[in-house]
Amino acid sequence: MNNHTHSPSADAASRRNGFLLAALGSIAFSGKAIIVKLAYRYGVDAVTLIMYRMLFALPMFLILAWWSGRGKPPLTWRDARAVLGLGFCGYYLASFLDFAGLRYISASLERLILYLNPTLVLCLGILLFRRRVTRRQVAALAVSYAGVLSVFGRELSLQGSNVPLGATLVFGSAVSYAIYLAYSGEEVKRLGALRLTGLATSVACLICIAQFLILRPMSSMVVASEVLWLSALNATACTFAPVLMVMMAIERLGASMTAQIGSIGPVSTILLAVLLLGEPFTVWVATGTVLVLVGIWLLTTQPRGRRT
Repeated sequence: MNNHTHSPSADAASRRNGFLLAALGSIAFSGKAIIVKLAYRYGVDAVTLIMYRMLFALPMFLILAWWSGRGKPPLTWRDARAVLGLGFCGYYLASFLDFAGLRYISASLERLILYLNPTLVLCLGILLFRRRVTRRQVAALAVSYAGVLSVFGRELSLQGSNVPLGATLVFGSAVSYAIYLAYSGEEVKRLGALRLTGLATSVACLICIAQFLILRPMSSMVVASEVLWLSALNATACTFAPVLMVMMAIERLGASMTAQIGSIGPVSTILLAVLLLGEPFTVWVATGTVLVLVGIWLLTTQPRGRRT
C-alpha cells in the first residue's frame, strides 16, 4: 500500500477540522469589536488601546515570522519594502481606523461594514487592474451596500451625528485592508502566507507602539487593569489565534470555502453585541445582515461553467 495516499476517512476528518477552524477563526476575529467596545468604557482612547493590543501581540508575531522563515532565503530589499508597505496599510492603518470608528458606532454596524471587504477588493480590481465586472457582481454590490445602508440609517436616527464619522472611519479601515489584499498576492507567493503575516503584523505592531510614544506622554500608559487584560485577550484570542486558525483552514479547505464559512462572523458579532454590550437586535439589523450575507454569497459563488 502507498503510504502517500490518503484514506477517505482521513480526508473527511481533515475537512471537518478545516470547517471547525474556519468557524472558530471567524468567531474569534469578530470578538475584537466587542472587546474594544468594552475597553472604551474605562476611558481609554484609540491610540492607547491599540498600542496595548499590539504590544501584547508583537512577541507572538515575531515568533511566527521567525518560525515560518526557518530555512528560507533572507528578505531582499524588494521584499522588505513590500512588507513595510503592506504592514502599514493592511494591519496598522486598517486596525487604527477600525478602533477609532468603534468609538462612534455599534459593533454590529462595524462588522457589517468590514464584511464588505470582498466587494471592495472587486472594486479595486476594476479600478486598478481594469478587470471586467459581471451583472451578478453588480447585483452583489447593490445588495451588500443596501444592507449596510439600512443599518446605518437606523443607527443614525437613534445615535445621532457621530455615526457618519464612525462609519467613515471603519469604511476607511475596510478600504485599507482591501488594498492590502489586492497587492499582497505576489508577496504571498514569494514569502508564504504565514511568514508575510508574521512580518507585516510585526511592522504594524511597532508602528502602533511608536505612534503612542510620539503622541502620548508615558503617563498615559497607566490605565485600568481591565483595559490591560482586555487588550491581552484581544491580542491572543482575537488577533493571533484566529490568524493561525484561518491559515490552517485554508490549507484544508482552500481560500474560497474558508471565506464562505467566514460569513458566520457578522452573525456572531451581532449576537455577542446583544449579549455582552446590550446592543438592540432590531428588524433593521436582521435585514441588513441578511442582505450583506446574500451579497457576499452572490460574489463568492459563481455559477457552474461561468468564468470572469
